[in-house]
Amino acid sequence: MNKWTLLLLSGVFLFCSGIAQAENKNPYVMLEDVATKTFSRIKQERQRIEVDPELLRTVMEEELLPHVDYSFSALKVLGKYYKKVPREKIPEYISVFRSYLITTYALAMAYYDGQDVEFQPVREVTDEKTVTVRAVVKEPGRPDINLAFKLRKNSKTNEWKAYDMVAEGISLLSSKQSEFQSILRKDGIQKVIDLMNSTISKPINIDLEQKES
Repeated sequence: MNKWTLLLLSGVFLFCSGIAQAENKNPYVMLEDVATKTFSRIKQERQRIEVDPELLRTVMEEELLPHVDYSFSALKVLGKYYKKVPREKIPEYISVFRSYLITTYALAMAYYDGQDVEFQPVREVTDEKTVTVRAVVKEPGRPDINLAFKLRKNSKTNEWKAYDMVAEGISLLSSKQSEFQSILRKDGIQKVIDLMNSTISKPINIDLEQKES
């Protein structure tokens, strides 16, 4: 599978979560519903998006970000360096991390090409605080990709929100943690913020020829 398809998967599913309070009771049902709703909207607005790819940021913010546990994920990325980051920089870092996710999703979805995703059967969830939902991505002529989505239940709101995806054994959260922590060690939190802002500032571009290759 080409790099853009893999980026698509990371962008779409890394932080999928509930779309309504009533559906938050079962993370298996909720995860599949959110993915279906997001893909459907992109298909419906494909012509507009090809004219103005920046609309993808709007779709990602409206469909995914209201349900993203981006604060938890942002702090997880900092890992052991969290205590070394000046307290006054944490709110800025989390805010930029949120925008960074929107951009990452938008860039990924620019290459969405109708892949099918089959989720594991729904099972009952009782006292669990975290769950892993598994799925398989299928695309004609290409090998299947095994995915696992990690979700956690907020102890205050009781809402389920996803915070990581593992694609073929590779945790995307851990990968981002490794990338950022090497920068934190050498240059500090401002360098990480600047790096994310650099990505955010770039326009969303759809290269149809590369997408079809």
